[in-house]
Parts: sequence; structure tokens; C-alpha cells
Amino acid sequence: MQDRTKYNDAAKRPRGRPRAYEPETALRHAADAFWRSGYAGTSLDDLSAATGMNRPSLKAAFGDKHDIYVKALTDYWDRKFALMAEALAPGKPLGDTLMQAYDAALGIYFSGEGQPRGCFVVGTAVTEALDDPVVRQIVSDGFVGLDERFRVRLEQAAADGELSANADPAALAMLASATMHTMAIRARAGTPRDELYALARKAVNAICR
Repeated sequence: MQDRTKYNDAAKRPRGRPRAYEPETALRHAADAFWRSGYAGTSLDDLSAATGMNRPSLKAAFGDKHDIYVKALTDYWDRKFALMAEALAPGKPLGDTLMQAYDAALGIYFSGEGQPRGCFVVGTAVTEALDDPVVRQIVSDGFVGLDERFRVRLEQAAADGELSANADPAALAMLASATMHTMAIRARAGTPRDELYALARKAVNAICR
């Protein structure tokens, strides 16, 4: 619950026009616009309206539309990995840490105003990755990084005797990541949060058996 609150607080839009020297705030407002309409469906005018910055100021601060999107995508991964690192930290039973990671992810997926929006990467970047090598690399590196974070935690659990002797931490890590991606897609498609939490619980039970 604590992780979700942190993300929601960061995602909330303050009243008034963000100052040009508050790049973090402006960038996250730009991400909100991309998250809502996708890369192709978001214009520079949309980004200007979202950030409260005119187009020359926007370009001076972040570059062109593609530059803004790449920065927003990178920032999203950074924030998500920070939440995952906190959730997956050792010191608690494996099942608890995995559920904390999934709950933190749900906090992201349901952080939109009025309706769930899923994962920024899955919802906007996967389509662009087909023709954009820069976006493709960021998406690929992020997915690999997510697998790696789960793998490290699962290897620790195996060393602590929390997994069966024949468990494959790398394979289980990919299952854990795939579950998170599925939750993101289903959240955007309208599946209620409690159902997705139950789905995560089933995946954790399968991983920890």
C-alpha cells in the first residue's frame, strides 16, 4: 500500500502551470498525455497543454516530440524499478515480497484519473518499438531488467530454502514478469483491481510451491 501511495502522489497533477525549471513535473505531465493517447495520437499541442509550457519552451527543455517520449519512457522505467527494488528487498518471505511487487504495479496501472491505464511501456511503447530502434532498445532493456530483478530475488529464495530443490529461478522470474505484463494489459482492458490482485496471488502460489 505504501508503494502505491508513493507512485500516486508522484503522478498527481498540481494545480497551476508547472514552471519551466521543474522538468520532472513537466515530463510526468507529458507522460500522462502519451499514456492516455499513445505516441502517435499525442501532438505537440497536447503536450503543451499537459505541461502548461508553450511549444518553444517545451522544445528548449526537452527537445522534439520523440525526445520527450524517450525521456518519459526512461523516467517511467526508473520509477517502476525503484518500486520493484523496495518491494523485492530481502528480509521478508518470498510470497510477501512478490505480492508487494504486484501491489506496487497495480498502484501504477490504476493511477490514472477516472479509469485504469495499465503500464506505460506495454500500453504505448510496444507498438512504437516495431519501427523505432531507440524505443525498442529501451523496452527490451526494461523487460530484461525486470526479469533480472525477479531472478535475483528468486535465487535468494532458493538459497534460503523457500523454493523446491529443482526450481529454476530464471524460468520462474520470467513467469513473474509475464504475470505483471498480463496484469497491465487486463487493467487497461477494464479488469477490476481485486480480480487482478487475485490473479497475482495465484501466480505467487504457483511460483512458491
